[in-house]
Amino acid sequence: MACSNLTTMWVSSNPSLSDSSSLSFRSVLNPLPLPNHNSSPSRSSFVAPIQSSLRELRDRIDSVKNTQKITEAMKLVAAAKVRRAQEAVVNGRPFSETLVEVLYNINEQLQTDDIDVPLTKIRPVKKVALVVVTGDRGLCGGFNNFIIKKAEARIKELQGLGLDYTVISVGKKGNSYFLRRPYIPVDKYLEAGTLPTAKEAQAVADDVFSLFISEEVDKVELLYTKFVSLVRSEPVIHTLLPLSPKGEICDINGNCVDAAEDEFFRLTTKEGKLTVERETFRTATADFSPILQFEQDPVQILDALLPLYLNSQILRALQESLASELAARMSAMSSASDNASDLKKSLSMVYNRKRQAKITGEILEIVAGANAQA
Repeated sequence: MACSNLTTMWVSSNPSLSDSSSLSFRSVLNPLPLPNHNSSPSRSSFVAPIQSSLRELRDRIDSVKNTQKITEAMKLVAAAKVRRAQEAVVNGRPFSETLVEVLYNINEQLQTDDIDVPLTKIRPVKKVALVVVTGDRGLCGGFNNFIIKKAEARIKELQGLGLDYTVISVGKKGNSYFLRRPYIPVDKYLEAGTLPTAKEAQAVADDVFSLFISEEVDKVELLYTKFVSLVRSEPVIHTLLPLSPKGEICDINGNCVDAAEDEFFRLTTKEGKLTVERETFRTATADFSPILQFEQDPVQILDALLPLYLNSQILRALQESLASELAARMSAMSSASDNASDLKKSLSMVYNRKRQAKITGEILEIVAGANAQA
């Protein structure tokens, strides 16, 4: 009887323990547990992890710690790669922009001549080729889903206009998506690789060139994710063929999708944490002289430059898509690391309460045994 009174007085006079801990003591020491009037459905659902044993909680905490280490490592790897991808995008822009301006100026000079330039010829559109650029890996948030949804929306628009279409898929994620949907006509499946080069871009350019020259398609549109900043990217569509005027990369509505300024990001540590510093950089493009003198036949020059133009524009899209994918992966892994930290803190709190409850119960049993012997 003294043991029962001592137990009841100790439980009621210790407000520091949670209701769930008190219930665990009462269920062990008293045959009839006291009701908890402050409990609610949401609170009872939160108390569920306390029913786990200490070993299970330790295993869960260790598992969360290991997962956090993996996500932190993936975040750092993506952060290191995104800088190189940015530099490749920005360094390649002056060449591609100047190349398009050269092509446009040559085309302007040849307007008075009776020269057939197939890649600049605008004809009635009956069939459109969509070059869809996706990533090769997952764990990058909604990066791949956004560009695929953009492609689906464009396909519905073309179907609404009564136009035929075909898809050229670039990237493993896009390939697996279209392979599971045989009702979408796909001309070719290609892979971009972990680091896009002119070789991968040339494979896409050859297929696009043959489709347009043979008049199997009347228009080629390029769908990719444009790199805007480290935390923002935009799925865009621009017309690859026929050649757009004045060296501008325009979307399907005629709006320029090129950014006048680029942002560089420098990864630094501040107060022991990884931070990102932004730096705005404007790419300067020299004006092209309108006075041209051809040492060779202009047709030969165009035949040499137009395939190079296709290659450069596709390579640029692959590079921008890679930079966007790495930035999305870095952001996703950062969020995963934060969630793992919160989960680890919550599990540690539950573990400490459970351990404290076990130790306190053992102390009560010792005190009760000593009182009984006395």
